[in-house]
Amino acid sequence: MPHFPRDLKIRGKLLAAVLPLVVLPVLGVGAVVGYVAMQQAREGITQAVRADLEHLSQFTLDLLNAHHQQFEVYKEDKRRVVYRDLATLARFAYNLVAVQHEQYANGQHSLEAAQQEARKAFKNISVGETGYLYAMTSKGELTIHIAQEGQNVYGAQDDTGRHFIQEICETAVAAKPGEVLYIVYPWRNEILGERRPRNKVVAYLYFPAWDWIIAAGGYLDETYEDVDFERQALRELQRNILSKPVGSTGYIYAMTRRGELKMHPFQQGRNIYDARDRNGHYFIQEMCARQNGWIRYPWRNENDPAPRMKIVRYRYFAPWDWIVAVGAYEDEFYQPATAIEKRILSSMGFLTLVAGVLAVLLVLWVSKLLTDPIQRLMAGVRQVRQGRLDTRLPVTSNDELGELAADFNRMTDALRQNKALEANLAQRNKMASLGVLSAEVAHEINNPLGVILGYAAHLESKLDPQDPALKYVQEIRRESKRCKHIVQDLLSYARVPKPALEETDLNALLDRIVDFAAHHTDMHAADIVTAFDPDLPRIQVDGDQIRQVAMNLMLNAGAAMPEGGRLTVGTGMGEDGWLQLTFQDSGCGIAPDNLEKIFEPFFTTKTRGTGLGLAIAKTIVDQHGGRIDIASAPGQGTGVTVRLPIRREPA
Repeated sequence: MPHFPRDLKIRGKLLAAVLPLVVLPVLGVGAVVGYVAMQQAREGITQAVRADLEHLSQFTLDLLNAHHQQFEVYKEDKRRVVYRDLATLARFAYNLVAVQHEQYANGQHSLEAAQQEARKAFKNISVGETGYLYAMTSKGELTIHIAQEGQNVYGAQDDTGRHFIQEICETAVAAKPGEVLYIVYPWRNEILGERRPRNKVVAYLYFPAWDWIIAAGGYLDETYEDVDFERQALRELQRNILSKPVGSTGYIYAMTRRGELKMHPFQQGRNIYDARDRNGHYFIQEMCARQNGWIRYPWRNENDPAPRMKIVRYRYFAPWDWIVAVGAYEDEFYQPATAIEKRILSSMGFLTLVAGVLAVLLVLWVSKLLTDPIQRLMAGVRQVRQGRLDTRLPVTSNDELGELAADFNRMTDALRQNKALEANLAQRNKMASLGVLSAEVAHEINNPLGVILGYAAHLESKLDPQDPALKYVQEIRRESKRCKHIVQDLLSYARVPKPALEETDLNALLDRIVDFAAHHTDMHAADIVTAFDPDLPRIQVDGDQIRQVAMNLMLNAGAAMPEGGRLTVGTGMGEDGWLQLTFQDSGCGIAPDNLEKIFEPFFTTKTRGTGLGLAIAKTIVDQHGGRIDIASAPGQGTGVTVRLPIRREPA
């Protein structure tokens, strides 16, 4: 008897999942229709509201701009008068100093007395409420000053970091005789307890006879800025702007880019830069950053029971660095539409919620039935890919997924059997090929090697120990023996002979191998460079086998550089604490497709090679408990690294 829904086919399970998703949207058609109708109504109202807010914002900017231009003309006229008055005072002081200097030049007064008279005259003249005359040298030393006389202020800076005294000194000395110069800078008089800087204007000229810079300075707001008049005019302007109605409770306001309210119905002067709406959004900071645009945010006044959405049109007034905003609450325009919307959404919202919960539960339930077997299958595929062919999947249903799991199990069984057969066949083929090759090599090489060894021994016995040729005869005999060992190793490759370990100095061993390889015909075009670590420890290795590995790698490098190149043979300690031998050539490199095959027996790219050299080398390194790695790219040379453990684990 079938089990429902475990034995349902995939089609049945998909139908169970999709059917609720098709039926439930029908229930939402009513909500969608009502929502679209409300959106159309709200869109029309929104366009009208936005047009009104846009008009009011432009109206406000026009009023502010007219006020600004009017006062700019007024202030420019006043500025000219102030500059002229300061210049007159500076020239008057200059003439006083000139008179005192003339009396000093005529011998009527000493220089000290003449300068003292000038000081008295300077200090009796005031400029505005807090302005004054003063004099200093071209090095910034105050010779006349009401509070800092005798001090050097050459390095003084205003509130913006500008070295205004240095600028005064440099321009005054470079000016024409009697030329009056001006400078304006922000200054905060700490002696008067001022908290904010005020703009100060100074008229000055240079009296070279005494090296005096004579200056008359005063604050702008004490001279040409009629603050009371301007404030009164600004208050009138604010009253006109704030009196404009915006909906029922909306209003117009203005603030600086730092959030200080310059115009507001009830919070003027307050800084609201860090104000956040009911969602925690810093809407004022967004307005200050963007300077121009629209913004909507939920806001709750103290008398409101709940937050309401507010829409604001804000624009930037560059002359005063103000942001002008016109805002109103949306519900004051949408009250009729909102009432209908609430009735529609309240009824449809409940139905949508119930239908949504049922759909989610059904989808979760059906998806679990579908995905659990698939996940088990994916995990099984990953294990097979890692080589675990004994992986099996549980068959928990009779549907397509159950059949797939059963087929997967049959597939892994077949793969396991095929892999065993392939490994056995490959080993048999390799051994058969190796046996044939070994017999041919033994027949072709052993007899010549015997002759070479015999003649080498005969020559060695005939030569005097001091004869220089004895060294080469001994090398011939040694290398002939090594060739004999290679043939023996080839014959015993299938038996995997174990190395005869003895403590060996690899630097000395490699040095002898390099010396021999340098005279080999395959290395005639290559230069061999050594880079041995003098602190390399002695380790337990089979010297003949390591010699065979190194010689094979060096001859391979020489074959890769038929037109010449460099082979660097080095020793050292690796980061893993193992001893390593490196062979880096500048030859033709190895193609990427061949890198994975170079250690396979009988694989070779040489026209006359046997393909056993690297296979035997890898076998020797593996039996020493080490690793051999090759990095190569066509045209960039080849690097071979042989890593050997300093201490071998007991077998």
